Amino acid sequence: MTSTTASDFETRTEREPLGRRLLTYATFPVVFGAAVGAGMWGVTAGIDRLVLVPSVIVTATLFIIVLERVHPHVREWNRAKGDVGTDVLHGIVSLGITPEIFRALAFGALYAAAAWLSTAVGLDFWPTSWPLFFQVVLAMLVSEFGSYWAHRLMHENATLWTLHATHHTAERLYWLNAVRFHPLDTLISFAGQSIPLVLMGCPEGVLALFTIYTAVHGAFQHANIRLKLGPLNWFFSMAELHRWHHSKLVEEGNTNYGSNVIFWDIVFGTRFLPSDRVPPEEIGVAGLERFPRGYLAQLASPFRWTQVERESGQKE
Repeated sequence: MTSTTASDFETRTEREPLGRRLLTYATFPVVFGAAVGAGMWGVTAGIDRLVLVPSVIVTATLFIIVLERVHPHVREWNRAKGDVGTDVLHGIVSLGITPEIFRALAFGALYAAAAWLSTAVGLDFWPTSWPLFFQVVLAMLVSEFGSYWAHRLMHENATLWTLHATHHTAERLYWLNAVRFHPLDTLISFAGQSIPLVLMGCPEGVLALFTIYTAVHGAFQHANIRLKLGPLNWFFSMAELHRWHHSKLVEEGNTNYGSNVIFWDIVFGTRFLPSDRVPPEEIGVAGLERFPRGYLAQLASPFRWTQVERESGQKE
């Protein structure tokens, strides 16, 4: 397993030309900030969610794809391993179909329940008078509580792990890993994030910004881009933290559960960012190196888990 000390990384960074150092330190705040800023402008201007959200996400993702090529964290991770087609299918289902089905089936009832609760209690749960920026921050903190525990349980519960393993068996980190999830994993995570927000009466505009934030942040979180965030690592659950989450060592991988912010990891003591070394380049799940590569086989894997483990060499 490749191990690079933090001092080696810093030395390499300091020796880079000024332009590359700027990419290392400025890429995330500039591109991510522009995406969220464009989303806030669009919501304020009344642009339809179905136009605004995909436009911002696709534009930001194109920047990320280019930056992976011109400023990679690990060059080897830019080489496809027969995973792109499968990950594209995961993206279509996990980023598009699954959340939209849940939205269509559940949001109407959830908003009705939110209205009933607000009337019964006699107050509005969501602070609609707050500036839009602070409403987005609140949405992140509220949604991440459920997401944090759903994610953590998927690592600590053997049955739930069979759903989540699809995400962790990736052999490299690149932008499409952000959507490499079993649909049932996506459903649990999306429900855990969105139900509290809708029950509190979170407005559609804030939910649109929430979608932009989570999609662009997720792509950056998994992107093969050389990044340094410094003190921002105490708010965002970004690549420097998340690469440890993909370590083959369980004690390193069972950390940094935050999807979008690191707040709840700090509260519950699972934030992990050692100062003496950088995350390993060899990632995945020890003992599952022969995890199914095809999309349909990955969908079926939780329901034939004993056989998957046997085929991967974990069980004889």
